[in-house]
Amino acid sequence: MIIGYARTSTVEQRAGFEAQRRELEAAKCQKIFEEQVSSIAERRELNNALDFAREGDVFVVTKMDRLARSVLNFMEIANALERKNVKLQILNMGIDTRTPTGRLMLSLLRGIAQFEREIMLERQREGIAKAKSEGKYRGRKPLADVIVKNVVKLDRAGIDRASIAKQLGIGIASVYRIVAKQQQEAA
Repeated sequence: MIIGYARTSTVEQRAGFEAQRRELEAAKCQKIFEEQVSSIAERRELNNALDFAREGDVFVVTKMDRLARSVLNFMEIANALERKNVKLQILNMGIDTRTPTGRLMLSLLRGIAQFEREIMLERQREGIAKAKSEGKYRGRKPLADVIVKNVVKLDRAGIDRASIAKQLGIGIASVYRIVAKQQQEAA
C-alpha cells in the first residue's frame, strides 16, 4: 500500500495543504493521513500513519520538512520505517528508497544527522566546561533525602523500580542509581 502524509502548521495554510494532497494523490497514495499542527506539537496523525504502515508499504511525503523537525528527527522516522521494511519516498527531493539512488541519498542524510549530533554534543561539552570554569555549573541537583529514603524503602518492600519512579515522580534511572548506591554502601 502507498501511504501519504500531509501536514501544515496552521489552518490558514489551506492552499499548501491542498497542494500536498494533490501531489500525494498524483503519487497514487491509497491512504492519506493529514493534520494541521506545528511540527513541535504532538503529531497524532503522523504517529497513526507510522503505526498503520506495514512491511512492503511505501510511505510518501511531499517535502522532508512536512515529515520531520530536523535531520536527526528525520533519521529517527526513516529508521523506524526501515525496521518495519517500509520504503520512504520524498517527492520534492526525488528520494525513493525503493531505488539504489534513493538508498544512497538516505545514507548521506544519515551521515549528516550523525555529524549534526556530534557537533551538538561537542558544543554542549564546551558550554558545560565554560560554565564549570565560571562556577555556574554544579551538575545535577541532588534528590531530597526523603525521596532517597522512600526509594530504598519501596525497593526493600519489593516494589518494581518502574512503579517506584512513577509513584515518586522521578526518573527510573534515578531509582536505579539510588538503589545501586545504597547496595554499594551496604557492601
